[in-house]
Amino acid sequence: MNSLPARYHVIHETGYNYDSPVSLSRQQLHLTPRECPWQQSITHRLLIEPEPTFSHARFDHFGNPVSMFAIEAPHSSLVVRAESVIEVQPHLPADGLSASPPWESVRNALVYGAAPVLLEANRYRFESPYVRVKHEFNDFASHCFTPNRPLLEAVGALMSHIYNEFEFDPKATTVSTPVLKLLEERKGVCQDFAHLMLACLRSHGLAARYVSGYLLTKPPPGKPRMVGADASHAWVSVYCPSAGGEFWIDFDPTNNLMPDTEHITLAWGRDFGDVSPLRGVILGGDTQEPEVAVTVTPCSES
Repeated sequence: MNSLPARYHVIHETGYNYDSPVSLSRQQLHLTPRECPWQQSITHRLLIEPEPTFSHARFDHFGNPVSMFAIEAPHSSLVVRAESVIEVQPHLPADGLSASPPWESVRNALVYGAAPVLLEANRYRFESPYVRVKHEFNDFASHCFTPNRPLLEAVGALMSHIYNEFEFDPKATTVSTPVLKLLEERKGVCQDFAHLMLACLRSHGLAARYVSGYLLTKPPPGKPRMVGADASHAWVSVYCPSAGGEFWIDFDPTNNLMPDTEHITLAWGRDFGDVSPLRGVILGGDTQEPEVAVTVTPCSES
């Protein structure tokens, strides 16, 4: 277990080259790292080309920082570059997974009529556009949630079950692939595995949220770190009322590990749709495909 904080320089650049001029563009960005008890943004800046006609910063319903802008003049390209220096503190559960309460007691604290009403947790207990609550997901995860098993131990078993049963395949799915199809075909990417894990947890009556961010990727031995070779990442966070004082504990089913100092949190919500890095509307442009480059560099290597 790493006991030292880590500091990173993160560059996330998205570029569009349009087939025809765009006369109006309005965009919403989740590219500002979220402040957390274990994470601090040292510096952050957004560079947008062409220069926006209008820009505004706010917080969304989930407490994530959001940047909004509009370009109201014809343009044939768009570049959005977010650059941050982030410090992440160690934050694994101090008492381990077995010290958490039985999963049934956490579920029962979230049911209708339970007191006190846990509003913040309950907003992550139901279906959302990309996450279904169905018996198929309950069945897939049921052997992990045996009677009186500590919650975090059960969630860790589910994380490993997904990791062992599914193949990472970036060509197998798109952002619109239903999570039931993922369950059937057993192939996908980090976003899919996070949605599946959320579906399994919520189908057991538990509260869990989707987390977007970055993961430090290590180059092959003897090879330099490649600029732009990293990518956005996704994992889940489950509500647990007692785990070393933390109420939300992170799990990464794509890598079968609990995020700590090598995961950088951008935002969280019910699913990907709540925290898409860049989304908006344009007039014109015809067809276009974004080019995305992410670079995560430890500041000790800068």
